[in-house]
Amino acid sequence: MRAQFVMSEIGVGLRRNLTMTFAVIISVALSLALFGGSLLMSEQVGRMKGYWYDKANVSIYLCNKQDAQEAGEAAANTAGGGGGVATCRKGAVTDEQKKQIESELKAMSLVKSVAYESADEAYKHYQEQYGHTALASSITPDQMQESFRVKLKNPEKYKVVTSAFAGRDGIHTVDDQRQAIDDLFRILNYLNMAAIAIMLIMLIVALLLIVNTVRVSAFSRRRETGIMRLVGASSFYIQVPFIMEAAVAGLIGALFACVMLVSGQYFVIDHGVGLRDKIQLIDFMGWGSVLAKLPYVLFIGLLMPSMAAFIALRKYLKV
Repeated sequence: MRAQFVMSEIGVGLRRNLTMTFAVIISVALSLALFGGSLLMSEQVGRMKGYWYDKANVSIYLCNKQDAQEAGEAAANTAGGGGGVATCRKGAVTDEQKKQIESELKAMSLVKSVAYESADEAYKHYQEQYGHTALASSITPDQMQESFRVKLKNPEKYKVVTSAFAGRDGIHTVDDQRQAIDDLFRILNYLNMAAIAIMLIMLIVALLLIVNTVRVSAFSRRRETGIMRLVGASSFYIQVPFIMEAAVAGLIGALFACVMLVSGQYFVIDHGVGLRDKIQLIDFMGWGSVLAKLPYVLFIGLLMPSMAAFIALRKYLKV
């Protein structure tokens, strides 16, 4: 009988404040959708970092004869003796220098593997990638640079290799591919932080709406709650319908948020827009990651309104 009474009171409360309940549901749905989206975004960025950083190499380009000639001409034409690549002024890289560089690389504990690419191999790879362009016809093998492609056990420590080899005789440049993709991840992190900021604003709006809804509901039923107190009902028993009203509204909003997350995965990533097929360079998350976030969304959607209602009732439900 008591359970039936509580359920009937919940229905009455939701119908009395229908517009505010609807506003609570929408606010909770949007804020929790952003919450789930920010969790997925953080996981996606971490997944992309692991994918791209594992493929990123540190490339050590060696001086060739053309580099040495250009550096010498630049030094002669510059009043201060500068200009050009200073390390190439002493000539093209020698076999002894190449052996020294390779042995030092292999001796470093953080280096996973070292691959040597000759000028002919570099020319072949260049033609495979850019052979269709007009510039490719003017490039000759002797203009290409020999290089060492270094894969690190921990890509985040690329600066150790850069500082150890940059500026040495025979080395033209030390290029880290990780630097090129850091800017992309920085932008993605900023977007994620913006989503989190909007989520927090929406959560605050939802909490304020829940508090006002509970306040109006408690005021409209102050006579009933007064009678219940007179006949011996406990404070908790009086508060339960109000807390349940907020919890039901929050749960409905959480269900809508789950629908939005699932729809985003289905229509944006897998089908519809089909980003997974159109952007194959990105290792998009699967359904397992999305479904794993839904329990968190439902739990917060149930807990947050209940706690907000409980706190509001301590202030506004004076019987």
